[in-house]
Amino acid sequence: MDLTDINARGLVLLGCGKMGSALLQGWLAQGVSPDAVHVIDPNPSDWLNAQGVQVNSDLPSSPAIALIAVKPQMMGDALGALQRLAGETVFLSIAAGTPISAFEDVFGKESRIIRSMPNTPAAIGRGITAIIGNANATPADLDLAEALLAAVGQVVRLENEDQIDAVTGVSGSGPAYVFHLIETLAAAGEAQGLAPELAMQLAKATVGGAGHLAEQAEESPSQLRINVTSPNGTTQAALEVLMDEERGFPDLLKRAVKAATDRGRELRE
Repeated sequence: MDLTDINARGLVLLGCGKMGSALLQGWLAQGVSPDAVHVIDPNPSDWLNAQGVQVNSDLPSSPAIALIAVKPQMMGDALGALQRLAGETVFLSIAAGTPISAFEDVFGKESRIIRSMPNTPAAIGRGITAIIGNANATPADLDLAEALLAAVGQVVRLENEDQIDAVTGVSGSGPAYVFHLIETLAAAGEAQGLAPELAMQLAKATVGGAGHLAEQAEESPSQLRINVTSPNGTTQAALEVLMDEERGFPDLLKRAVKAATDRGRELRE
């Protein structure tokens, strides 16, 4: 990350909850100067106050970027603090459900705005975030946004804003699907006679380990599945249930992701 512009002009973080804190921690570790960071938060945590950054103080006249990390329901009141920065400052939103047009209404049609969709594993540096800029956002603006968001995981770029809803259905809401898989896998283990604590330990480690293996391995997930499946063995018996086209994962997850995607579209209409 080229920190020259950020350390010279400053960076504004609007909201410092879990996601904002994770990002801030990553930026400071990568060499962003605490003096260059200006945080606006109505209830700053003890951790935030101990970072040496400027909290609820006067903002620089033309910061390089302002990252919006407040919840959508708090957006209306919070954005007023950033309105005077419109012009040279890039606005980067990680707020779910708020379209680029809403920010253009506040900051002006000529503003450079980037919308992103992170997910909760960003809190431990294992997230994945999708980004899309408006017509005024330059390649350099997108590079800067990607560099900042890479502090908490992988970053992908979208071709158009409409894809955000599908991203929400897959990776934004996806961690909840995995958490429910852990819950139900552990419950199924209990049903077969395992102690609850042991079943949960096995389920967590299995899902976490398999996910990490899928990311690290050269083989595709399909090939990894085949590698584990002995003909007529225990895994095949389970997969015949899970891979059933009408009652298994293929139909279930297709419907689940569609439901999340459709709901995302409804919320912005």
